[in-house]
Amino acid sequence: MAMVADAPTPGGRLPALSAPRFIGRDRELDTLGSALGHTRAVVLIDGEAGIGKSRLLREFLASQAEQGRRVLVGACLELRVPYTLGAVVDAVRDGVDDVAALRLSGLAGALRPLFPEWTDDLPPAPETLEDATAARHRLFRAFTEVLGRLDVDVLALEDVHWADEATLEFLLFLISRRPQPVSVVLTFRRDEIPPDSLLLRLSSRLPSDARPVRLTLGPLDVGETASFVSSMLAGGHVSREFADFLHTRTEGVPLAMEESVRLMHDRADLIHRDGGWARRRLDRIEVPPTIRDAMLERVQRLRPDSRAVPFAVSVLSGPADHATLRAVTALPEERFAAQAQEALGCGLLREERPGQWSFRHSLACHAVYDVIPAGERRAMHLRAGRALEQWPRPPVAQLARHFRLAGDVEAACRYTEEAAELCVQSGDVATAALLIHSLVTTVPLPAAALVRLVTKIQFQALPGSDPHSAIVASLRSALGSQALTPVEQASVRFQTGRVLMAAGEIEEGRREILAAVPHLAPGSPETARARILLALPLGDARPVSEHLRWLREAPTPPRTMGSLDRLHLSVDRAFALLALGEEAGWDAAREIPDEVPAPRAASFVTAGHTNIGEEATRWGRYEEARARLAKARDLAERHRLPDYLDSIASSRAHLDWFTGAWPGLAERAARLIDDDQGVRQKDRCEAALVAGLLQAAAGDRDAARHWLRFAGRDDQQRVEAAAALAKLSLHDGDVDEALRVTDQPAGTAVGGGLWSRAVDFVPARAMALAAAGRLGQATDVVTVFGEALGDRDAPAPQAALLLCRAILADAEGRLADAAALFTRAATAWEALPRPYDALLARERAARSLLADGREETALPLLSGIAQELSELGAHNDADRIQRFLAARYEDASTTTRGRGRPGYGNRLSPREREVVRLLVEGLTNRQIADALVVSAQTVASQVRSAMRKLDVTSRTALAVRVVEAGLVGGQSRRRSGDE
Repeated sequence: MAMVADAPTPGGRLPALSAPRFIGRDRELDTLGSALGHTRAVVLIDGEAGIGKSRLLREFLASQAEQGRRVLVGACLELRVPYTLGAVVDAVRDGVDDVAALRLSGLAGALRPLFPEWTDDLPPAPETLEDATAARHRLFRAFTEVLGRLDVDVLALEDVHWADEATLEFLLFLISRRPQPVSVVLTFRRDEIPPDSLLLRLSSRLPSDARPVRLTLGPLDVGETASFVSSMLAGGHVSREFADFLHTRTEGVPLAMEESVRLMHDRADLIHRDGGWARRRLDRIEVPPTIRDAMLERVQRLRPDSRAVPFAVSVLSGPADHATLRAVTALPEERFAAQAQEALGCGLLREERPGQWSFRHSLACHAVYDVIPAGERRAMHLRAGRALEQWPRPPVAQLARHFRLAGDVEAACRYTEEAAELCVQSGDVATAALLIHSLVTTVPLPAAALVRLVTKIQFQALPGSDPHSAIVASLRSALGSQALTPVEQASVRFQTGRVLMAAGEIEEGRREILAAVPHLAPGSPETARARILLALPLGDARPVSEHLRWLREAPTPPRTMGSLDRLHLSVDRAFALLALGEEAGWDAAREIPDEVPAPRAASFVTAGHTNIGEEATRWGRYEEARARLAKARDLAERHRLPDYLDSIASSRAHLDWFTGAWPGLAERAARLIDDDQGVRQKDRCEAALVAGLLQAAAGDRDAARHWLRFAGRDDQQRVEAAAALAKLSLHDGDVDEALRVTDQPAGTAVGGGLWSRAVDFVPARAMALAAAGRLGQATDVVTVFGEALGDRDAPAPQAALLLCRAILADAEGRLADAAALFTRAATAWEALPRPYDALLARERAARSLLADGREETALPLLSGIAQELSELGAHNDADRIQRFLAARYEDASTTTRGRGRPGYGNRLSPREREVVRLLVEGLTNRQIADALVVSAQTVASQVRSAMRKLDVTSRTALAVRVVEAGLVGGQSRRRSGDE
């Protein structure tokens, strides 16, 4: 390496680096002081990693401590499975010296699961509450009491974008209390907030009387960069060129600047020239562009036998005490002390408080963790787990993580289940599901443990669009690698099939379950549930009788079966009955409770109400559907099952399409479709179906086809999407395409007698067959549908059957019968209500009347229908009818002509129509005259004539009248000028 020129210290050594001064945040510091000076407030500080959020908070809190104000500080850690209320627990634990001295009420007994080390000083545990919401509320009240007894002024939590749901709910609880018990200061990274995080509500829906302060930290500018570096170099001058260089490379992020300066210092890439600090030649210096690169190079500069301490800190992933760190390193005391001193001295670690060490930033922690050799990493996790086991009250969530990453299967299973149970007791179902999912998908487990754990996973509580495939891989690995008895094999196969069906892989899942059924243990929940899953009419077309046979074979749950399993089976059976079109399903559905205390039961019941709501929509029982989906949403929100909300939202969007609640519907559907990471494929497909139907009604046929084909990827939306695509093809006159897209779904929707899936399909199929001249086949399709439906109390299918019979009558030329049947179908649709289908049926009735020669009745009906379609939002259909009326009007006017000059009576002449068209576009009389090469007086005369014929008294009224009547198209451009 080249020698350093003009070194400022004897022997050419560079001066020791100092910690950087607090630079460039005076305004933000003043804002915090003003906000929290006297009254309670909520302060939200956001910014990217390394921008200085923690430094700003520390500087401010130091000033608060000087004023004698009590502050508690906690930090959320970036863990795959966050600890329930971890940051709040840490903050409160650090703030309490003597629990007994607080003289807490009996309410504090609820804190025992989270503070096992306080067991001797806390009141007895209160009675168990089965209602998860009530349990969480009691826990939050207990925390609030502790804050009050400690006389806390400010609760500050860092990195809240990593917080678990329980922590965010507690923060919402705190800031909604009146009076607000403490001021709350939160730091977070906005771009790392999950789309369904409660933090969005915390940052955007504060109570109306709250005092929110929002600070967004930006990068330092070049001048501040120079001051920042100077403060690290004993106040020496920093050259403009060096400041520009460093600012460009780090984009003004303080932590990136600090780490880069430290690295350049270590490599002697800094020189003192012309009285100021600079860098060596540009072509010889390559400053790492990211914090990670800088940190990794600094780690590599440590001696290989000096890396155990920073490795151990990264394995523990948080502030670590001396004894635990030494146990994880397995070093003798003397060597441990030397390594620790070296790591602290070079700036890799910092001492947060006496005896507690951590990395300066989480990015540094992850960078170091990633370079630990795999074998050494597993050994360190094992030592960490064994060290934490020796604590008086072992932290089971941390133990689950360490033993999982160490590969200790027995211990990982034991602590994971304990930690998950504690989460459930605190109402944190999502974290419980994440804990189990992480274990099952990363550690090869024995078959019995694997099945037990997979059964406990509540998939709808897991984030992401595909929580299933990794579980299936683990189950199949167990089947292929373990020596299993037939019963064990059957149990694993059943779970594999169940998860596959939940993921939408219906036929593959059915095959696994069929293989499992003969060997499942008699009387087990799996035996009954396997048959119910096979009864569901999903996947390839099968006769409805086959599905019903599986349902009848499902054994009645014995009384010895647990209440949770019995509830699960009863919910699934009700859904299966309704999906198969059996009215007995409604009696079974009435047995599903509205309120459930246990979180796992809440998952089953939420899914049950959602599924019953979907079936009620298919049956045409829209009030029932709306009520069921509302119950499901309430349960999902109260029991924190966020992914159920997407399923409920897509089902509600489908219902709103049918009932004509279209305002804002396109935007709701788009939100679900666009979230390809958080929303499951099934729900995205249902939203795409709604989007396609809306686009078809609005007239964007290309977009409609795109979304309808997307919807067709899902088994449950495929039939309705095919029906909508067929209608588009028929409107375009492409009968062959309409037949093609309905050929394959015909077997599913009609062939097996499954009428509940045929409501929208059979009319489209009948229209396509009739348009192709295949009336016999059209009649057969309608007959099969009618026989399968019978006299069931299913309003939507019964209305669809009337529509089908009207289509047949129209195709056979029985125009009067067709008009009457279309009218009856329209009345049936209106009663649901289903306004769009009702209007389309009334249009068909009017056209049948018109074809039957009853023009005086039909034309006014069509005009009114066009107006109602336009008001609904079906502009494509409205425009189509208006074009038809305009053409009909033009044809009628032509028939009145005799020889010589045409006579138009009260109808507009072609020239008057042209004048009015330009008037509607917003042109003045002079502009119209110039366009038509006539005089302005002629135009004025023609405008007056048009006003007289259409019985209006102003140009505006004339424009409105001709647009409504469909005589011209377009919208006014609102030109200013001569009227």
